[in-house]
Amino acid sequence: MFLPTSFTLLASAVFASAKNPLRSNQITAFVPFGDSYTDTFSPADGGTAWPTYAVGYAGKGVSLFPFARSGATCSNNLVSRPFPSVFESQLPLWLQEKANGSLSYLAGPNARDQENALYFLWIGTNDVGDNGLLTGQSAPGVSLVDVVKCMINWVKVVYQNGGRNFIFANMIPLQRTILYSTDSYINHYWTAVRNTTEWNVVMNELVLSGNELAQLMLQALPPSMPGAHLGLFDAHSFFNDMLDHPSAYLNGTAPLNTTGAVKSCVYELNESTADTGVCTIAQGSDRDSFIWYDELHPSEQSDRNVAREIAKAIKGQESEWIDWLF
Repeated sequence: MFLPTSFTLLASAVFASAKNPLRSNQITAFVPFGDSYTDTFSPADGGTAWPTYAVGYAGKGVSLFPFARSGATCSNNLVSRPFPSVFESQLPLWLQEKANGSLSYLAGPNARDQENALYFLWIGTNDVGDNGLLTGQSAPGVSLVDVVKCMINWVKVVYQNGGRNFIFANMIPLQRTILYSTDSYINHYWTAVRNTTEWNVVMNELVLSGNELAQLMLQALPPSMPGAHLGLFDAHSFFNDMLDHPSAYLNGTAPLNTTGAVKSCVYELNESTADTGVCTIAQGSDRDSFIWYDELHPSEQSDRNVAREIAKAIKGQESEWIDWLF
């Protein structure tokens, strides 16, 4: 359908992103929530987690206050897994530490509005994946819409408790990970029979739909969040760019690799995940030639690239992968 020029311009004006509203040296606390993609306690990239790199790249004066935990979903009431979810574990812990004075960044003159803190969320990989929406293991009646609403509610809860600066990361192209690719093999994350083509197609639809829903819901928030700023980190486009142009991001000593992994472990059908399978593991600087660390997680080099973009935001600089919605 052809849209009149005036309508097109209006739509562009409504959804156009603003410049980074954060001042240089404003942010002294980086507070990330999420799953294994962000967990600093048990890094899933075989090295150092990207939030640690991010505060390092941001420079002196920026401290890390991490709450993300591996295996997490947004809410175990929606997609139940035996891991610390955002709403049943991570947010309650933050609120507890906020109340008991454990968070040093809340002790200064900006404690009320938390102008010195940047809150970050990257969630969804476990919600939409195996043992989640993909395999029909959510709570009865739960849909992708419910999961995305949960993600947006994180922004609302943190705002209601003083948070004012946010970055929301969308889901990466999970169908391009080894686990969800059409030519995937039996691995640690799934050892049963599956239709890899079906998984690939459905995962692509879940991610694209979920990301679009999230953006629309985020764009509706400004009237209810006066004084807040929110950036959307387009991790989906960023990872597609890394996968499509690896030479711009990878600097390892092995041939650049976008389809394999630093640690690739092939299992036999129905083999216990307590076993290790037959593993091929890259060593030394060869590791920096891979986009993926294993069948699901980004490599440490990919995480360094993520960290550089988030560090730009922390420093008040522009990143082509972060749209400031308000």
